[in-house]
Amino acid sequence: MCGIVGYLDKRARQDSPVGKVVLCMLDALSCRGPDSAGVAIFCEPRANWILQLKLPEHAREDEAPHIALEILRDQGAQGQGRLVGAYLHLEFEAPSGTPELERILVERLPGSEIVSLGHQLEIVKQVGSPAQLEATYHVSITVGTHAIGHTRLSTESRVDLSHSQPFWAHGVPDLATVHNGHITNYHKLRRQYEQRGYRLYTENDSEIIGVYLRDQLAAGLSIPDALRSSLDDFDGSFSYLAAWSDGLAFVKDRFGYKPLIVAETDEFVAIATEEIALRRSLGSDFVAKEPAPGTMKVWTVTAVQPASA
Repeated sequence: MCGIVGYLDKRARQDSPVGKVVLCMLDALSCRGPDSAGVAIFCEPRANWILQLKLPEHAREDEAPHIALEILRDQGAQGQGRLVGAYLHLEFEAPSGTPELERILVERLPGSEIVSLGHQLEIVKQVGSPAQLEATYHVSITVGTHAIGHTRLSTESRVDLSHSQPFWAHGVPDLATVHNGHITNYHKLRRQYEQRGYRLYTENDSEIIGVYLRDQLAAGLSIPDALRSSLDDFDGSFSYLAAWSDGLAFVKDRFGYKPLIVAETDEFVAIATEEIALRRSLGSDFVAKEPAPGTMKVWTVTAVQPASA
């Protein structure tokens, strides 16, 4: 019953009101997922890294930012941080690779979790409704080129910040996913990845999508090819969206059980679980269609990629 949304400004306007659009779409779908809400927004590229860190439950707010910045400085990274809602928002310059920084930060600050990392991506999510998300993080005033969002009804795992969506694909800068449905071979995939050293932070089957994409990219596949492969490698009924620095895509399982509606004009691409989300946020001057089962499609910020399966 979860709701997923996505929006991309095809004109590559970095000041497009993507926060306002996805928040309005999520609000229209809030009846599908009262447990939590979240967005992943892609803003203007920055030279520095942008990191959203979930602090340990019992961390002292007056100490945690200093500890995190000290850990980064020990690795040769220089930056600044501030507390925003449940997150420590860090912007820093780093000489080493992000996977190593992530490992060290989580090891030295037990109980912490990197929620997002990249040069454009910022994820904010929390327990509660889209309206509560807006009250905490002021999503509606955030601008960028594209975004995805999620409103969640928990069916099998806990209701907390970590289990909420979007999920960052740990180890891959600027790659996030949202998912509606059930990946029924999740436990098998999880065991395989954990045996190979991958770490998962939740019991939510949706998290496996990012791990899968990371693994496929490490094997040399492009993002569109990795998305296409998931149609064969994931079992169950699902629709999911993936977004990265200059792209947005949907993947719809071969059964077609989970609804997904797509609208495309010369100016934008918008995707949502239900048409009401598109109409409420963007009006009526466009055609909305449901993709066929077993299909995927990729768009970029500046052009459309003819990638479909």
